[in-house]
Amino acid sequence: MSEHTQPDSTQPNSTQSDSTQANDDVAARALRRATGASSSKAGSSRLPRTPRRLGEYRDPQLLGSALDSLLADQGWTTQTATADVLSRWAEIVGADLAEHVSPQGFHEGELILIADSTTWATQVRLLLPQVHQTLDKALGKGVITKITIHGPTAPSWVKGPRRVKGRGPRDTYG
Repeated sequence: MSEHTQPDSTQPNSTQSDSTQANDDVAARALRRATGASSSKAGSSRLPRTPRRLGEYRDPQLLGSALDSLLADQGWTTQTATADVLSRWAEIVGADLAEHVSPQGFHEGELILIADSTTWATQVRLLLPQVHQTLDKALGKGVITKITIHGPTAPSWVKGPRRVKGRGPRDTYG
């Protein structure tokens, strides 16, 4: 006869304690992996800090000086100066001149102006040194290296890419 012994309720079940201990081990390993991974990631992703002058980037700056340094760092000073000319033309050269002469564009240091009439184009050509000096004061010396003045353009009777030589529009009148 075999004796069947019943487990004592005071003694822990060996299979039950093994599974609890295994769960604790798995949880402990997962915790160690998570904390070890985060500390190793934090250590590897940090770049060595470069020494900076005290207050260079951390102290508050005035908005104007911050924008000026940004424009200088990016190389946008010439573009902003030309945009300034185009937007403040009347303020820079005066209302009388701005009424009859307008800036058309700016390319590689050359400012292109369009006059209402040939008279105003001639007048601006005579005033060119003063206009250039005024623009240098407003934008800074060397931003504008050349100023080109164009008079009004006559209407073109040419239609399309091909043209027949002849007397032009007078041929149609008679």
